[in-house]
Amino acid sequence: MKMLIYGLITGILFGFLLQKGRVLRYDKQMGALRLMDMTIVKFMLSAVLVGMVGVYLLKDMGLAKLSIKPTILGAVVLGSLIFGVGWGVLGYCPGTQAGALGEGRWDALWGILGMILGAAIFAEFYPALKATVYTWGNFGKITLPEVLGVSHWVVIPVFVVASLALFWWFEKKGL
Repeated sequence: MKMLIYGLITGILFGFLLQKGRVLRYDKQMGALRLMDMTIVKFMLSAVLVGMVGVYLLKDMGLAKLSIKPTILGAVVLGSLIFGVGWGVLGYCPGTQAGALGEGRWDALWGILGMILGAAIFAEFYPALKATVYTWGNFGKITLPEVLGVSHWVVIPVFVVASLALFWWFEKKGL
């Protein structure tokens, strides 16, 4: 029960930040897809940076255990295409659909219904996908630090510095 409360609190906080960051707006979504407005990219990259540092700190302190999923290129490519087409057609990604519906934008309901239908279709076809798509480019449970043969604390600062440089460049270009 305690974990459900934590999930509810973090979900509400994330939704609040999505709304305050204005990433629920259709013009921001389309701007990101057209590479003309990097608000969403900056928002999500910030979340990745905070998550990356936080997760590895918790792991190193023994407070969390990582459950790495296998890297399967076939599934990643197919899932990315489906995700991208859905985002482009509707103008919302999954997280922003829920937030937009919370703001009273009823058009987001179509995307939520589409996600439910997509999950049902995925469940129905999973055995066939497991025998095909899930075998294409299966690299197993790998991480970038493992591939490079270095500590994650070598990769993380490089990623943080590169991200900050990207943020600076976006701001300089007015993106």
